[in-house]
Amino acid sequence: MDDPRTELKADTDERRDAPEFDDLVTPEELVSGDRTRDDFFDAVLGLASPATAGEIADLAGHGVDAAREYLAWFERMGIVTQVTDSPATYERNQEYLNWRRVQQLRNQYDDDELLAFLEDAVERDESFVEGFDVGSPDAVSIVAHATGTDRSVEAVWREVSAWKTTRRRISLLERALQTDTDGAAGQRPVA
Repeated sequence: MDDPRTELKADTDERRDAPEFDDLVTPEELVSGDRTRDDFFDAVLGLASPATAGEIADLAGHGVDAAREYLAWFERMGIVTQVTDSPATYERNQEYLNWRRVQQLRNQYDDDELLAFLEDAVERDESFVEGFDVGSPDAVSIVAHATGTDRSVEAVWREVSAWKTTRRRISLLERALQTDTDGAAGQRPVA
């Protein structure tokens, strides 16, 4: 192996002063987490309300300039929507995420499997309707139901949340089973 070029070698003074290893970033910190794009994607998925690039950068654990670049790209892809201009705020585009989930379902499962999932979800939904004696999870008064059934508010809230999830699942499964726009039912695009 060849010696490094002269300008890359430490001189006598540099060799005498040992580096402060305690001031260096640990390898764990340097290589932690997934790729930057995934960090920003996770941050965007976690948004409950519109957020600025700075807030999203904080959630992702990266800089604001990187956040702006990824948010611009995510906006072009349809993953986020810019809500305001000054300051620029962004929210996740739930319709895009639903569309993506429908495409994943269509690519992973055949119609028979999707129908089985849908039947199970519909049965679960019907049991919620019977259990709460209302037609929708939005019609449930969590506190009133907890008091009337001698259950904890948290237990009722969890059950109502599960019911809402079941309703979202039914919607996604129905969309995955719908006829393609060209009229060909059940055909799957090549992934």
